[in-house]
Amino acid sequence: METIFNRKSIRKYTDIKVSEELVEELLKAAMAAPSAGNEQPWEFIVLRDKNIMKNITEIHPYSKMLLNTDVAIVVCGDEEKEIFKGYWVQDCSAATENILLAAEDKGLGAVWLGVYPLEDRIKGIKELLDLPRNIIPLSIIPIGYPDEDKKTVDRFNKARIHYDKW
Repeated sequence: METIFNRKSIRKYTDIKVSEELVEELLKAAMAAPSAGNEQPWEFIVLRDKNIMKNITEIHPYSKMLLNTDVAIVVCGDEEKEIFKGYWVQDCSAATENILLAAEDKGLGAVWLGVYPLEDRIKGIKELLDLPRNIIPLSIIPIGYPDEDKKTVDRFNKARIHYDKW
């Protein structure tokens, strides 16, 4: 529970490198996510190439933090792995959230950059990363050691809870 409540969106990172072992742990967490019918439609691209990250900032208007991070993970869905049509979005969202929580747990900072469902972002990322036709980018997660001290926010709101009916 502590990791869930402490998770926050971090957009500034130090220049300390994130080890391959830590990246693999984050990917293991991603692949532990639930998926519809256990279809596991996810694919992941680990980015370390600064030129690619710079090019993403020209496609995605809210991705400037990629210029200052050591690593990012692109979470993609494979439509050909779908057992239940359309559920790849929820499945890959669960994988994305697991990466964010694992990053928090490991003392890293991360932020969810949405790609899907915006067609211009999808098209640009697909072209830049040479993704096959059946692979759809859902999110990009810059990851690094935090260089900002953000406070956690209590978002609990009883007014949003309904029992049995609206």
